Amino acid sequence: MSTSLIILVVIAGLVFWGISIYNGLVAMRQRVSQAFADVDVQLKQRHDLIPNLVETVKGYATHERETLDAVVKARNAAIAAQGPAAQGAAETVLSGALRQLFALAEAYPDLKANTNFQQLQTELADIENKIAAARRFFNNAVQEYNTGIESFPAVLVAGSLGFHKREFFDLGETRTQVEQVPQVKF
Repeated sequence: MSTSLIILVVIAGLVFWGISIYNGLVAMRQRVSQAFADVDVQLKQRHDLIPNLVETVKGYATHERETLDAVVKARNAAIAAQGPAAQGAAETVLSGALRQLFALAEAYPDLKANTNFQQLQTELADIENKIAAARRFFNNAVQEYNTGIESFPAVLVAGSLGFHKREFFDLGETRTQVEQVPQVKF
């Protein structure tokens, strides 16, 4: 009787241990998904702001069509990108195009002095800061999740339960360029 009780306790312990590991991994996976959604929200705000910025610049710099088209094209590519790696690459291109747009504004004093343009620049700088914070939170959640599924004893069951490594939101080689907040000069 006592041997079967010990076996039953060991089996129950293993079941609770498995449930605990599974629930912990699910919680970490949900945190990663939520963090990615937060990045996505910030990127959408950025994407929504860009057409207003382009329209404002158009009024002052109509013959700078190539720069304006590059910003619109980069925005559309960023909207269409799927997954952290593709979004990171597309956002890098978009940030470069926006830098060109702000450099263009330096050549047009009336545009630089325009209140609407100044407000859009300020909003964009604020959104860039929020995007950076959301990316850091996402990458931290991914790091915790990846560590969780690769740590013992979870590594024994994580793969068979459908838990796989997630990608970081990496900006690649152009990280130093993108991490610079757009300059707002008056």
